Amino acid sequence: MEVCIFFFYAMILLPGIAASVHQVKSFLNHTAYLSCYFPNSQKTDIKDLRVFWQKGDMEVVHEVYYGQEKHDNLSPKYINRTRMDMDKWTLQLLNAGILDEGQYRCIIQHRDKGSAKVIHTSECLLHIIANYSQPEIAWLHTGELKPSKYLNLTCSSSGGYPEPEQMTWLISHENKTSRLTHHMDVSQDAVTKLYNVTSKLNITVPTNTRTNISCLLHLGGQLGSLVSVPLGIEIQEEEMEQVKTNFFGPLIAVIVLITLLLGLVILKKKRNISSTNQSVSLAV
Repeated sequence: MEVCIFFFYAMILLPGIAASVHQVKSFLNHTAYLSCYFPNSQKTDIKDLRVFWQKGDMEVVHEVYYGQEKHDNLSPKYINRTRMDMDKWTLQLLNAGILDEGQYRCIIQHRDKGSAKVIHTSECLLHIIANYSQPEIAWLHTGELKPSKYLNLTCSSSGGYPEPEQMTWLISHENKTSRLTHHMDVSQDAVTKLYNVTSKLNITVPTNTRTNISCLLHLGGQLGSLVSVPLGIEIQEEEMEQVKTNFFGPLIAVIVLITLLLGLVILKKKRNISSTNQSVSLAV
C-alpha cells in the first residue's frame, strides 16, 4: 500500500508537468544505466532525500530511503539486480533482459520539516539490443548450375533483437548492382524472445559474366546493417558453346571454300584434257 500511496502522491504534486522521456539502449545481458538527470543544484544531502525507481505504474525497481537501501517493496525480479550510483544519480540494472524493456520513472522526494515533497521526476525508455549473426547465404538445390535454369538461394540471420526492418539482395555484375527486396520470414523464440529471419531468392542463372550475390540485413533505427559474405558465380558453359561456334563457323567456311576451289581446278583440268583430245582427233 505504501508504494501505491507514494506514486499517487508524487503524481498529484506535479500536475501538468510532462517530463521528457530519455531513450536508453543496452545490450542483452549487459548492465543498463538509467539516469535520474537530477542536477541537485542545492547540494541536498542524500539523507534528506528519498529516491524511488519504478517501471510502469506500480512495479518497484529500486528505492533509496533517506540514505539507506530499502528492499521491502521491490518487485521480485529486481531483487539483487540493481545498484544506485548516488554520485551520478544513475540506476544500474544488472543483466538486462528483453523483459526489462519499457519505461522507467525516477522520483525524488525531499524531506522538509517532517513532510516529503517531490522535487524531481524523470523518465527513461529502455531498449534492449541483441546482435544478429552475420547473414549467411545457402543453396536450396544440388547439382551443377546450368544456363537458363533457376538459381534458388536463402539468406538467414539469427539470435537478434529487436525485429529487423527488412532484408535486401544485392546482385552485382559488370560494375552494376541491382537491389531486390523479397519477403522476409520472421520467427521469434518463445523462451529467449530473440528473432530469426530468412529471405529467399529465385533468379535465372547468370551467364557470360561473373556475378556476386550478397544479402543485406537492415536492423532499423541507428543500428545500421549487416552484410553477408558475397557468393561468386561464373558459368563457363555458355561461353564454351560460343567459342565452339565461333571456331567451327570460320572452319566450315574455309573447308567449303577449299572444296569449291578444288572443284574448279578439277573441272578446269577436265576441260583442258577434253580440248587436247579434240585437237589430236582433228590432226589425225
